[in-house]
Amino acid sequence: MTPLAVTQGDPAGIGPEIILRAWQKAREDSGFPAFYAIASPELLAREADRLGFDVPFEVVEAEAAAEVFSRALPVVPLEASFTLPLPGRPDPATAAGTIESVERAVADVASGRARAVVTNPIAKSVLYAAGFVHPGHTEFLGELAERHWGRKVRPVMMIWSRMLAVVPITIHVPLARVPALLTAELVEETARIVARDRPRYGGGKPRLVLAGLNPHAGEGGSIGREDEDVLRPCVERLRAEGIDIRGPLPADTMFHERARATYDVALCPYHDQALIPVKTLAFDEGVNVTLGLPFVRTSPDHGTAFDIAGKGIARPDSLIEAIKLAARAGAAR
Repeated sequence: MTPLAVTQGDPAGIGPEIILRAWQKAREDSGFPAFYAIASPELLAREADRLGFDVPFEVVEAEAAAEVFSRALPVVPLEASFTLPLPGRPDPATAAGTIESVERAVADVASGRARAVVTNPIAKSVLYAAGFVHPGHTEFLGELAERHWGRKVRPVMMIWSRMLAVVPITIHVPLARVPALLTAELVEETARIVARDRPRYGGGKPRLVLAGLNPHAGEGGSIGREDEDVLRPCVERLRAEGIDIRGPLPADTMFHERARATYDVALCPYHDQALIPVKTLAFDEGVNVTLGLPFVRTSPDHGTAFDIAGKGIARPDSLIEAIKLAARAGAAR
């Protein structure tokens, strides 16, 4: 089966280590999805040597990756050259390689050489210092989708775990701006994308819930009008379209075990309302999924972890879950 493309991530972070650990896990599991790393072979070799990992490598073209995966970690080398940074010491001089890895992974999916993209964490501040213009990974992937598929897309971030899946409707914005940004157009477009794309990642027609913006979902308008004036009409219109959605619901009673059993995805008006519960329940296993793209993209739901890079203690759980989820979704497509 066509392999997955796994990006290098920031070379000073834990990306190289968890790539190595994921391949080690694959060696123990004959059903593990085949993948190849788009990375610096010298970087991976250095980290394997530093950490004492027995990981053989083969430098390959993407088309040959599946053939060698059972005996060695396939590595498609980057064209960008850079001095290998010390673990935990990010360097803007490595930005070109980090960006190239993502670009080539998407190009490989567009050409059929890979069936999905799994991205390792990047440090946006490092890329910004080198002239990167996108707010983050998700927006960059949206531009690459337009480049290869010729149409504009609206990427939507979903954090998935086996216990809970959430979608923040607004993401990296100050909390004070959320009420103004939470328009009916944004809420409804997000819900439609989730309803359309969520089945790729398991299950049939998804059951959605929408969290209220205000405490107790506004208590009928006595604690803010946004829930009654904006969110509730959105839910009514979406239900009329055939989307299975309830809300707005009080966020403080949405995430206990019995409540979670009644829905598949929780849509939340702002970032922390969505991410605090999922990271509390599944900090090490959560997966960042980008819906709304013409290809499958997953990522570990954690950052570069510069503070523990090179120490041999990084957990690969989230990357492993991201690889497995991407493989299932890629097969479904």
